[in-house]
Amino acid sequence: MFARLLTPLRLASAGLVLIVVAFVILVTKMSDQYLETPDVAHPLASLVKVPGGKQQHDGGGIYYVDVFLKRASLLESLIPAARPDGSDLIPRSSIVEPGISEQQRLKLEVADMKASQVIASAVALRELGYRVPVKAGGLRVAAVTPQSHAAALLRTGDVVVSADGKPVRTRSDLRAILAGHRPGDPVNVGIRRGTRTFKISIRTTSDPSEPKRPLIGFLPTQALSVHFPFPIRFDLGGVGGPSAGLAFALELLEKRGRDVDHGYKVAATGVIELDGRVTRIGGIKQKTIGARRAHVDVFLVPADGDNARDAKRYAHGLRIIPVENFQQALHALATLPSKA
Repeated sequence: MFARLLTPLRLASAGLVLIVVAFVILVTKMSDQYLETPDVAHPLASLVKVPGGKQQHDGGGIYYVDVFLKRASLLESLIPAARPDGSDLIPRSSIVEPGISEQQRLKLEVADMKASQVIASAVALRELGYRVPVKAGGLRVAAVTPQSHAAALLRTGDVVVSADGKPVRTRSDLRAILAGHRPGDPVNVGIRRGTRTFKISIRTTSDPSEPKRPLIGFLPTQALSVHFPFPIRFDLGGVGGPSAGLAFALELLEKRGRDVDHGYKVAATGVIELDGRVTRIGGIKQKTIGARRAHVDVFLVPADGDNARDAKRYAHGLRIIPVENFQQALHALATLPSKA
Protein backbone atom coordinates (compact mmCIF):
# COMPACT_ATOMS: atom_id res chain seq x y z
CA MET A 1 0.00 0.00 0.00
CA PHE A 2 2.66 2.54 1.10
CA ALA A 3 4.97 1.40 -1.64
CA ARG A 4 2.31 2.27 -4.20
CA LEU A 5 1.78 5.71 -2.59
CA LEU A 6 5.48 6.60 -2.36
CA THR A 7 6.28 6.39 -6.03
CA PRO A 8 9.51 8.02 -7.30
CA LEU A 9 7.49 10.72 -9.02
CA ARG A 10 5.59 11.59 -5.83
CA LEU A 11 8.79 11.59 -3.78
CA ALA A 12 10.44 13.89 -6.31
CA SER A 13 7.41 16.22 -6.28
CA ALA A 14 7.38 16.37 -2.47
CA GLY A 15 11.11 17.09 -2.45
CA LEU A 16 10.65 19.86 -4.99
CA VAL A 17 7.88 21.42 -2.90
CA LEU A 18 10.12 21.34 0.20
CA ILE A 19 12.96 22.97 -1.74
CA VAL A 20 10.64 25.73 -3.03
CA VAL A 21 9.23 26.36 0.46
CA ALA A 22 12.73 26.48 1.96
CA PHE A 23 13.88 28.89 -0.78
CA VAL A 24 10.89 31.18 -0.24
CA ILE A 25 11.60 31.27 3.51
CA LEU A 26 15.29 32.04 2.92
CA VAL A 27 14.43 34.86 0.49
CA THR A 28 11.55 36.47 2.37
CA LYS A 29 12.59 36.10 6.02
CA MET A 30 14.95 38.82 7.20
CA SER A 31 18.09 38.07 9.20
CA ASP A 32 19.48 40.19 12.03
CA GLN A 33 22.18 41.57 9.72
CA TYR A 34 22.40 44.37 7.17
CA LEU A 35 23.75 44.61 3.64
CA GLU A 36 25.83 47.64 2.69
CA THR A 37 25.70 47.95 -1.11
CA PRO A 38 27.33 50.48 -3.50
CA ASP A 39 25.27 53.25 -5.07
CA VAL A 40 26.68 55.09 -8.06
CA ALA A 41 28.01 58.58 -7.19
CA HIS A 42 25.59 61.42 -7.98
CA PRO A 43 26.36 64.93 -9.32
CA LEU A 44 25.31 67.72 -6.93
CA ALA A 45 24.85 70.45 -9.55
CA SER A 46 21.04 70.22 -9.63
CA LEU A 47 20.62 69.28 -5.95
CA VAL A 48 22.12 72.36 -4.24
CA LYS A 49 20.48 75.72 -4.89
CA VAL A 50 21.38 79.27 -3.85
CA PRO A 51 20.13 82.63 -5.15
CA GLY A 52 22.06 83.57 -8.28
CA GLY A 53 23.81 80.22 -8.28
CA LYS A 54 26.15 79.67 -11.22
CA GLN A 55 26.59 76.51 -13.23
CA GLN A 56 30.07 75.72 -14.58
CA HIS A 57 30.22 74.28 -18.10
CA ASP A 58 33.76 72.92 -18.16
CA GLY A 59 32.90 69.23 -18.11
CA GLY A 60 33.62 68.88 -14.40
CA GLY A 61 31.40 68.63 -11.35
CA ILE A 62 31.16 67.71 -7.69
CA TYR A 63 29.69 64.30 -6.85
CA TYR A 64 28.50 62.86 -3.56
CA VAL A 65 28.59 59.14 -2.80
CA ASP A 66 26.11 57.11 -0.83
CA VAL A 67 25.43 53.47 0.00
CA PHE A 68 22.28 51.38 0.04
CA LEU A 69 21.63 49.87 3.46
CA LYS A 70 18.96 47.21 3.95
CA ARG A 71 18.18 44.18 6.09
CA ALA A 72 19.75 41.07 4.64
CA SER A 73 17.55 38.08 3.92
CA LEU A 74 18.45 34.72 5.43
CA LEU A 75 19.65 33.64 1.98
CA GLU A 76 21.93 36.68 1.65
CA SER A 77 23.27 36.24 5.17
CA LEU A 78 24.15 32.58 4.58
CA ILE A 79 25.32 32.54 0.95
CA PRO A 80 27.82 35.22 -0.21
CA ALA A 81 27.00 34.54 -3.87
CA ALA A 82 23.43 35.72 -3.25
CA ARG A 83 24.59 39.20 -2.21
CA PRO A 84 24.82 42.14 -4.65
CA ASP A 85 28.24 42.81 -6.15
CA GLY A 86 30.46 44.89 -3.88
CA SER A 87 28.24 44.50 -0.83
CA ASP A 88 29.26 43.61 2.72
CA LEU A 89 27.33 41.94 5.50
CA ILE A 90 27.19 44.20 8.58
CA PRO A 91 26.05 43.14 12.08
CA ARG A 92 22.93 44.94 13.26
CA SER A 93 24.77 46.07 16.40
CA SER A 94 27.12 48.22 14.33
CA ILE A 95 24.24 49.92 12.49
CA VAL A 96 21.42 50.28 14.99
CA GLU A 97 21.86 51.23 18.64
CA PRO A 98 20.23 48.88 21.19
CA GLY A 99 16.51 49.50 21.63
CA ILE A 100 16.21 51.57 18.45
CA SER A 101 13.83 50.59 15.68
CA GLU A 102 14.58 50.74 11.96
CA GLN A 103 12.26 53.73 11.61
CA GLN A 104 14.08 55.58 14.38
CA ARG A 105 17.43 54.80 12.77
CA LEU A 106 16.24 56.39 9.56
CA LYS A 107 15.04 59.48 11.45
CA LEU A 108 18.47 59.83 13.04
CA GLU A 109 20.19 59.57 9.67
CA VAL A 110 17.95 62.27 8.18
CA ALA A 111 18.67 64.52 11.18
CA ASP A 112 22.42 63.93 10.77
CA MET A 113 22.14 64.82 7.08
CA LYS A 114 20.43 68.13 7.89
CA ALA A 115 23.07 68.99 10.48
CA SER A 116 25.84 68.22 7.96
CA GLN A 117 24.21 70.59 5.46
CA VAL A 118 24.19 73.42 8.00
CA ILE A 119 27.85 72.83 8.94
CA ALA A 120 28.97 72.50 5.30
CA SER A 121 27.17 75.74 4.43
CA ALA A 122 28.88 77.59 7.29
CA VAL A 123 32.32 76.28 6.28
CA ALA A 124 31.82 77.18 2.61
CA LEU A 125 30.48 80.68 3.28
CA ARG A 126 33.32 81.44 5.66
CA GLU A 127 35.73 80.43 2.90
CA LEU A 128 33.97 82.96 0.66
CA GLY A 129 34.51 85.71 3.24
CA TYR A 130 31.10 85.79 4.89
CA ARG A 131 30.84 86.13 8.64
CA VAL A 132 28.73 83.18 9.76
CA PRO A 133 28.55 82.82 13.55
CA VAL A 134 27.44 79.35 14.59
CA LYS A 135 26.52 78.35 18.12
CA ALA A 136 25.92 74.87 19.46
CA GLY A 137 22.38 75.24 20.75
CA GLY A 138 21.78 71.98 22.59
CA LEU A 139 20.91 68.45 21.54
CA ARG A 140 17.94 67.86 19.28
CA VAL A 141 15.95 64.69 19.92
CA ALA A 142 16.02 62.64 16.72
CA ALA A 143 14.32 59.61 18.28
CA VAL A 144 13.31 58.37 21.72
CA THR A 145 14.14 54.88 22.98
CA PRO A 146 10.76 53.13 23.48
CA GLN A 147 11.86 51.17 26.58
CA SER A 148 13.20 54.25 28.39
CA HIS A 149 11.45 56.48 30.93
CA ALA A 150 11.97 59.33 28.45
CA ALA A 151 9.50 57.73 26.02
CA ALA A 152 6.50 59.31 27.76
CA LEU A 153 8.20 62.67 28.30
CA LEU A 154 10.28 63.61 25.26
CA ARG A 155 9.16 64.22 21.69
CA THR A 156 11.06 64.07 18.43
CA GLY A 157 12.25 67.62 17.71
CA ASP A 158 12.66 68.64 21.36
CA VAL A 159 15.99 70.27 22.20
CA VAL A 160 17.78 69.38 25.44
CA VAL A 161 19.42 72.60 26.66
CA SER A 162 20.40 71.73 30.25
CA ALA A 163 20.79 68.88 32.72
CA ASP A 164 21.07 69.17 36.50
CA GLY A 165 21.09 72.95 36.08
CA LYS A 166 24.16 72.92 33.83
CA PRO A 167 24.01 74.02 30.17
CA VAL A 168 24.05 71.29 27.53
CA ARG A 169 25.43 72.53 24.22
CA THR A 170 27.07 69.36 22.87
CA ARG A 171 27.12 65.59 23.38
CA SER A 172 30.27 66.02 25.47
CA ASP A 173 28.43 68.33 27.90
CA LEU A 174 25.68 65.78 28.48
CA ARG A 175 28.15 62.91 28.76
CA ALA A 176 30.10 64.75 31.46
CA ILE A 177 26.94 65.46 33.47
CA LEU A 178 25.69 61.87 33.24
CA ALA A 179 29.10 60.57 34.33
CA GLY A 180 28.19 61.68 37.85
CA HIS A 181 25.07 59.49 37.88
CA ARG A 182 24.23 55.81 38.09
CA PRO A 183 21.52 54.00 36.07
CA GLY A 184 18.17 54.63 37.73
CA ASP A 185 19.08 58.12 39.00
CA PRO A 186 16.71 60.95 38.05
CA VAL A 187 18.11 63.84 36.01
CA ASN A 188 16.47 67.27 35.79
CA VAL A 189 16.47 68.09 32.09
CA GLY A 190 15.80 71.48 30.51
CA ILE A 191 13.76 71.20 27.29
CA ARG A 192 13.03 73.67 24.50
CA ARG A 193 9.89 72.68 22.62
CA GLY A 194 8.94 75.22 19.98
CA THR A 195 8.82 78.57 21.79
CA ARG A 196 8.47 77.00 25.25
CA THR A 197 11.29 76.13 27.65
CA PHE A 198 10.59 73.95 30.68
CA LYS A 199 12.19 71.34 32.97
CA ILE A 200 11.27 67.72 33.56
CA SER A 201 12.76 64.94 35.68
CA ILE A 202 13.73 61.80 33.74
CA ARG A 203 14.91 58.60 35.40
CA THR A 204 17.94 57.19 33.60
CA THR A 205 18.25 53.66 32.26
CA SER A 206 21.25 51.39 31.76
CA ASP A 207 23.21 51.29 28.53
CA PRO A 208 22.79 47.69 27.22
CA SER A 209 26.39 47.63 25.99
CA GLU A 210 27.79 49.27 29.17
CA PRO A 211 25.47 48.37 32.09
CA LYS A 212 27.06 50.86 34.50
CA ARG A 213 26.59 53.79 32.10
CA PRO A 214 23.34 55.79 32.56
CA LEU A 215 21.30 56.93 29.57
CA ILE A 216 18.42 59.38 29.35
CA GLY A 217 16.95 57.41 26.45
CA PHE A 218 17.08 59.49 23.28
CA LEU A 219 19.19 59.74 20.13
CA PRO A 220 20.74 63.22 19.92
CA THR A 221 21.82 65.33 16.99
CA GLN A 222 23.54 68.65 17.34
CA ALA A 223 21.15 71.62 17.36
CA LEU A 224 22.88 74.59 15.74
CA SER A 225 21.98 78.26 15.97
CA VAL A 226 23.08 79.89 12.72
CA HIS A 227 22.01 82.68 10.37
CA PHE A 228 23.01 82.56 6.71
CA PRO A 229 23.15 85.69 4.50
CA PHE A 230 20.94 84.01 1.88
CA PRO A 231 18.82 80.85 1.66
CA ILE A 232 20.52 77.57 0.75
CA ARG A 233 18.46 74.58 -0.33
CA PHE A 234 19.50 70.94 -0.59
CA ASP A 235 17.27 68.47 -2.42
CA LEU A 236 18.55 64.95 -1.77
CA GLY A 237 15.26 63.22 -1.05
CA GLY A 238 15.51 60.63 1.70
CA VAL A 239 19.30 60.30 1.72
CA GLY A 240 20.62 60.33 5.29
CA GLY A 241 23.84 60.50 7.25
CA PRO A 242 26.55 63.15 7.63
CA SER A 243 29.18 61.83 5.19
CA ALA A 244 28.37 64.15 2.27
CA GLY A 245 29.47 67.26 4.19
CA LEU A 246 32.73 67.75 2.27
CA ALA A 247 30.96 67.40 -1.09
CA PHE A 248 28.28 69.92 -0.04
CA ALA A 249 30.88 72.53 0.94
CA LEU A 250 32.73 72.11 -2.38
CA GLU A 251 29.51 72.40 -4.40
CA LEU A 252 28.48 75.58 -2.59
CA LEU A 253 31.74 77.24 -3.63
CA GLU A 254 31.03 76.20 -7.21
CA LYS A 255 27.53 77.65 -6.99
CA ARG A 256 28.95 80.98 -5.81
CA GLY A 257 31.31 81.23 -8.78
CA ARG A 258 34.50 79.61 -7.43
CA ASP A 259 36.05 77.14 -9.88
CA VAL A 260 36.69 74.30 -7.46
CA ASP A 261 36.73 71.25 -9.74
CA HIS A 262 38.92 72.82 -12.50
CA GLY A 263 37.16 70.75 -15.13
CA TYR A 264 37.50 67.46 -13.24
CA LYS A 265 34.68 65.20 -12.14
CA VAL A 266 35.31 65.14 -8.39
CA ALA A 267 33.66 62.71 -5.99
CA ALA A 268 34.06 63.58 -2.31
CA THR A 269 33.14 62.00 0.99
CA GLY A 270 33.82 62.95 4.60
CA VAL A 271 32.08 64.41 7.63
CA ILE A 272 32.96 68.10 7.77
CA GLU A 273 33.32 69.85 11.12
CA LEU A 274 32.78 73.54 11.87
CA ASP A 275 36.53 74.14 11.96
CA GLY A 276 36.90 72.62 8.48
CA ARG A 277 38.28 69.25 9.59
CA VAL A 278 37.27 66.26 7.47
CA THR A 279 36.64 63.16 9.56
CA ARG A 280 36.15 59.48 8.79
CA ILE A 281 33.05 57.88 7.33
CA GLY A 282 31.63 54.38 7.04
CA GLY A 283 31.15 52.26 3.93
CA ILE A 284 34.32 53.49 2.22
CA LYS A 285 34.59 50.31 0.12
CA GLN A 286 31.09 50.74 -1.30
CA LYS A 287 31.58 54.49 -1.80
CA THR A 288 34.81 53.93 -3.71
CA ILE A 289 33.05 51.43 -5.96
CA GLY A 290 30.21 53.93 -6.44
CA ALA A 291 32.69 56.66 -7.41
CA ARG A 292 34.33 54.30 -9.92
CA ARG A 293 30.97 53.42 -11.46
CA ALA A 294 30.24 57.11 -12.02
CA HIS A 295 33.54 57.41 -13.95
CA VAL A 296 34.76 60.37 -11.92
CA ASP A 297 38.38 61.53 -12.26
CA VAL A 298 39.34 61.85 -8.58
CA PHE A 299 37.90 60.84 -5.22
CA LEU A 300 38.54 62.95 -2.11
CA VAL A 301 38.40 60.86 1.06
CA PRO A 302 39.22 61.50 4.74
CA ALA A 303 42.83 60.94 5.78
CA ASP A 304 41.35 60.26 9.23
CA GLY A 305 41.41 56.61 10.25
CA ASP A 306 41.67 53.87 7.63
CA ASN A 307 39.45 55.51 4.99
CA ALA A 308 42.26 56.43 2.58
CA ARG A 309 43.97 53.04 2.86
CA ASP A 310 40.73 51.15 2.25
CA ALA A 311 39.70 53.43 -0.63
CA LYS A 312 43.00 52.76 -2.42
CA ARG A 313 42.39 49.03 -2.05
CA TYR A 314 39.21 49.29 -4.14
CA ALA A 315 40.23 52.20 -6.40
CA HIS A 316 41.27 50.03 -9.38
CA GLY A 317 42.89 53.02 -11.12
CA LEU A 318 40.70 55.79 -9.65
CA ARG A 319 42.84 58.58 -8.20
CA ILE A 320 42.35 58.76 -4.42
CA ILE A 321 43.24 62.01 -2.62
CA PRO A 322 43.29 61.83 1.20
CA VAL A 323 42.47 65.15 2.91
CA GLU A 324 42.54 66.28 6.53
CA ASN A 325 40.54 69.49 6.14
CA PHE A 326 38.62 71.69 3.73
CA GLN A 327 41.58 73.92 2.90
CA GLN A 328 43.67 70.89 1.98
CA ALA A 329 40.88 69.63 -0.28
CA LEU A 330 40.76 72.96 -2.12
CA HIS A 331 44.55 73.04 -2.46
CA ALA A 332 44.66 69.46 -3.77
CA LEU A 333 42.11 70.26 -6.48
CA ALA A 334 43.78 73.57 -7.38
CA THR A 335 47.12 71.84 -7.94
CA LEU A 336 45.86 69.06 -10.21
CA PRO A 337 47.33 69.12 -13.73
CA SER A 338 45.34 71.11 -16.28
CA LYS A 339 42.56 68.98 -17.73
CA ALA A 340 43.17 68.42 -21.42
